Amino acid sequence: MNIGLTGGIATGKSTVSALLVGKGALLVDADVIAREVMLPGHPVLEAVVGHFGQAVLLADGTLDRKKLGDIVFRDPSQRQALNDITHPAIRREIREQMESLERKNPDKLVVVDIPLLFESGLEHMFERVMVVYTPRVIQLERLMDRNQMTKNEASARIGSQMDIEEKKLKADIVIDNSGNAEQTKRQIDEFWLRSGYI
Repeated sequence: MNIGLTGGIATGKSTVSALLVGKGALLVDADVIAREVMLPGHPVLEAVVGHFGQAVLLADGTLDRKKLGDIVFRDPSQRQALNDITHPAIRREIREQMESLERKNPDKLVVVDIPLLFESGLEHMFERVMVVYTPRVIQLERLMDRNQMTKNEASARIGSQMDIEEKKLKADIVIDNSGNAEQTKRQIDEFWLRSGYI
């Protein structure tokens, strides 16, 4: 079985994916893949520089993530341009890794962590979609605290994604991560039992 794991920025996807892996699930992490395609020498990074210019590179030739982030989170057309460059390559790699893990481990749960799963229209790739949920007010507090952002900066980042309430409605499985760690762990334990994994 496979599931797509998503949520909003600062809702706790990493916490939930770690709990699932701790239970024995196998993880494909879209963020890791997205970082790999932005390494020096990769054709995707070359295409990004071709569009956004040398200003998005640091002196050592690596991507200046902060500079690129500032550009794309302020301008939806530039964010779309970045997505058009990066998403096809990332999707291809996600699918290859997921199918490979499923072939080699047919009795294991394969979890694919994709922050923008619904925004990218990828729900069809998965048997079920799990959303890690926290109300927007908690999401905002956590993002400001975690990334040392102002309220306006954090709101802009959250606003660039589909509203978490809408994601919650689209989910097959909802993990409410607005409480403490033990409450989140209990929900994962219950999901694991219901799914028939040992």
